[in-house]
Amino acid sequence: MIDSVVFDLDGTLIDSLPDVLASLNLLLAEEKRRPLKVKELRSLVGRGVNPMVEDAYDITGKAIASPAELEDAVHRYIGHYKANPVGHTVIFPSVIDTLGKLKEDGFRMGICTNKPYEMTLLVLEGLGINIFFDGVTGGDNLQFNKPDPRHILTTLELMKSGPSRAVMVGDSRVDAEAGRNAGLPVIAVNYGYSSEPVESLEADCLIDDFGQLPQAITQLCLMQGG
Repeated sequence: MIDSVVFDLDGTLIDSLPDVLASLNLLLAEEKRRPLKVKELRSLVGRGVNPMVEDAYDITGKAIASPAELEDAVHRYIGHYKANPVGHTVIFPSVIDTLGKLKEDGFRMGICTNKPYEMTLLVLEGLGINIFFDGVTGGDNLQFNKPDPRHILTTLELMKSGPSRAVMVGDSRVDAEAGRNAGLPVIAVNYGYSSEPVESLEADCLIDDFGQLPQAITQLCLMQGG
């Protein structure tokens, strides 16, 4: 019986690319580098802030040379992002209604994202969707990130749930691998930031609209026999 859902955030529940891009390009401008394009950014998101900043430097010029330089760059990026975390971020269609329905039906829900924890809370609160979630983990408040299964398992602990009762919902290979590594069935959304066709993620279900999620969960329950 599935009664818990672990969600990725960016590319699954929200479209945050405009604000991520604006903040990253402010950082690059400080370094007198060219701005990134949306298409370039899509291939960088999902693994956390540090890899994203490193890759952005690689694409736009000289690579980051030391851990200290990376730490400084990430710190400045986070500062830019915190200054306006939801200025242009939007919630994907059907998300609010579907989260409300799942909550009414007694589902426990959590966020497992590689986005920094404090930034995640700012975004959830800024968009008014923090009320739906029983547990939230970010990419910097644990010693492990997706696709490490412990990231999802820790989220489930905060939700007071477990892997035998849960499903993972995300948009990327990192999400799919994290779910499988933790022993959860995976539902992939077809509208996110994946740099490869979502069909290649080998998810248990694919959905084109978030409103299809309850039906997909029902299908998984039938497949599991309960």
